[in-house]
Amino acid sequence: MLTSLIGFTVVAALLTVSPGPDFAVVLRTALGSGRRAALCSALGIAAGCFVWGLAGAVGLTAMLAASQTAYDALRVAGAVYLVWLGVQALRGARRRSGADAAEDGPAEEAAPTVPGSPWRAFRGGLLTNVLNPKVGVVYLSLLPQFIPHGAPVVGTTLLLVAVHAVLGVLWLGGVALAVHRARAVLQRPRVRRRLDQATGGVLVALGAAVGWEVAR
Repeated sequence: MLTSLIGFTVVAALLTVSPGPDFAVVLRTALGSGRRAALCSALGIAAGCFVWGLAGAVGLTAMLAASQTAYDALRVAGAVYLVWLGVQALRGARRRSGADAAEDGPAEEAAPTVPGSPWRAFRGGLLTNVLNPKVGVVYLSLLPQFIPHGAPVVGTTLLLVAVHAVLGVLWLGGVALAVHRARAVLQRPRVRRRLDQATGGVLVALGAAVGWEVAR
């Protein structure tokens, strides 16, 4: 069991630090609503891992993978959600573009962060993960490789998912703290606008890519 746990931890760490929607959502939340909201968003993403882990343990993920229609429907819902988040970020960048263009300079002050609702941030992170069926498919294909023969499936699955969730919270929490520490630079109007444009563009591109895959 210890060997399986160590092996899964290494694989899960590589999956965790790979850029994706989770990273973009936490970065955007940290910039717009502060460190606390970003940490809540990371916890929501971790909770989404447990949703998929439980689904996989009881066979729902296998059923989803077997049904192309259900899989595609969930992918479309996830794509729409990602595009919506991206459009929100791009709209925020556009609102800043007019007044902020002439303010960037040595004396430029950081734009204030607007405190966000912890529950709203948590829900946003949860939806980002739950509406991404690739997480379920990865769990379905990956977790069985690390469940020792004779070990309880549900208990071992939840243990492995807990490892992945903890790694995710540590990584995304570190991102939130790094953004908070660099706030003086990152919250400059022009820098903030560029970051909003970048994260918004990434989210829209990710959503469009998923939609394109479904449509093909």
